[in-house]
Amino acid sequence: MKRGKKGHRINFKPFMEEIPRKTMTEIENKSAKEYSDNLTKLGKEIYELQFNYKLIEKDTEQYWQRRISEFKKYSEKTIEYFTLAHKLMNLTDKENSGLFLLMISKLHQIGLKLIANMEEVKQNPSVMKSKDKQQSKWSKELREETIESNNECMNQEIKMNRFFRTFYEKNIRNKLE
Repeated sequence: MKRGKKGHRINFKPFMEEIPRKTMTEIENKSAKEYSDNLTKLGKEIYELQFNYKLIEKDTEQYWQRRISEFKKYSEKTIEYFTLAHKLMNLTDKENSGLFLLMISKLHQIGLKLIANMEEVKQNPSVMKSKDKQQSKWSKELREETIESNNECMNQEIKMNRFFRTFYEKNIRNKLE
């Protein structure tokens, strides 16, 4: 027994008896089920955003502004999805979940680079015209950087999806069924 202020005894025992006793596996399975359900919900939200990595040679500032805002929404949801996937992975395999966390960080960095490139393109949208023979070296480099960071971001996301799907099938699916 502990003594509170002014010497009153505080009895913690009744509270301990009321807490249901669950095994760690039951708690992990419940958490895994919740994470899995939330991942499904987030996956549907990402699908509904209908973001496409294909770059179109549009030369209007409005197009690039819309593309930037669409990508920001998509990127935010994707990072949220992969962070939740990381938490689910962390329940069963700390090593692979740590690797996945590094992948999330890389995806975030590439996404920020893509946003910065698209912001520059928005200021001078004509740089995305591949048929323009009069482009400066800067314009060509910006176009190439934008295409490269776009492809890098898409490939990183594909890699992460494969990694997580393989992990999920191998380590989690059977536990949830």
